Amino acid sequence: MTHLVPPPATSGKSLLERVEDALLPLINLVFLLLMFFIVAGQLANEPLPDLPGTAASGQEQAPEADLQVTGTGHWLAGGRILDEDSLLASLPQPGTGQPLRVAADESVTMDELERLFRVLEGGGYKDVLLLTEPDS
Repeated sequence: MTHLVPPPATSGKSLLERVEDALLPLINLVFLLLMFFIVAGQLANEPLPDLPGTAASGQEQAPEADLQVTGTGHWLAGGRILDEDSLLASLPQPGTGQPLRVAADESVTMDELERLFRVLEGGGYKDVLLLTEPDS
């Protein structure tokens, strides 16, 4: 069996020098792998294709929502401002297999959303989908 690091009596090198000599091939391998990934990253500089089902960047269409929450905290359904009493009557019935789609303005606080979700939960809505807009 061969020794990777020669015994100290025959080599004439200190322990630190022998460890450095044993690590040199590993350092070279890591350097070569680093260079490979740098070159491979430069070769694949093509933009990714658009995913199927996504709109082109020039087409912006607001998602269809069953309920909208404005920045002032008002609830809108069908273009009408609703309160807690008329909210559940204006929405589609729960349990139809489709989640209720809620679109909220970015300035709506979590407290306002929590209040809305409690009203919806009390009305029997188990599946609620909160619609968001991607950052531009």
